[in-house]
This record gives sequence, structure tokens and C-alpha cells, in this order.
Amino acid sequence: MDEIRLAETESRFVELVWQREPITSGELVVLCEGELNWKKSTTYTVLRRLCQKGILQNEDAVVTSRIKKEEYMALCSEQALEGVFEGSLPQFVAAFMSRKKLNRKQIEEIQALIDNYRGD
Repeated sequence: MDEIRLAETESRFVELVWQREPITSGELVVLCEGELNWKKSTTYTVLRRLCQKGILQNEDAVVTSRIKKEEYMALCSEQALEGVFEGSLPQFVAAFMSRKKLNRKQIEEIQALIDNYRGD
């Protein structure tokens, strides 16, 4: 999938949709007015932009995501890995671990992920 970048306001908007989908566009307008202090026109402008990006869809005034939160997070992680660490997961892990100590539980969880990936 192509690179996806969301501005902070777009991220907040999509998060509202993820938390409540499916949601009618009318309910979304009311929600954005209360949560983001947006006018109706702003909500529809951002909604249209995110539909054009292929992240959301608005069919028959019902808004749903075309990309689930977990998939978006994975895409962002891959983009960061490619952009900052030239695609090297070991370099990413080394950089992360140089600044943050892992506890035993985290180490065991990571080891389990590696073991499952290997098929051990």
C-alpha cells in the first residue's frame, strides 16, 4: 500500500471514527463539534479528504474506515522503519533498547513473537 501520512487533526478525526464506527455523518458532525470544536463544513471537508486518501468511506451517509487502526499503525511503523532505519529492524530495536530498558515480561513477549515467526 502507498505511503499514508495524516496530519494531527486528521489523526484525531480518524480516531473518533475508529472508536464509533459505523457512524452516520450527522452524528459525526455533532461529535466533532463537541470533541474538536469544528463546524459542520470543517467536518465534511476533512471527511472528504480522508475518503479521497482511501482511509475512510462515506456511503449512504454512514462513515466507516477502509483501513483499520491496527493496519494504519503497522503502516506507520513500516514507514518509520524504512525512513529512519533504512528498513533495518535490528537497528530500530538497538536504538530503542539503547534508550529504554526492557523488563523481563517485555523480553519474553518479544522472544515469543520471534519464536512464533520462526515456527519454533
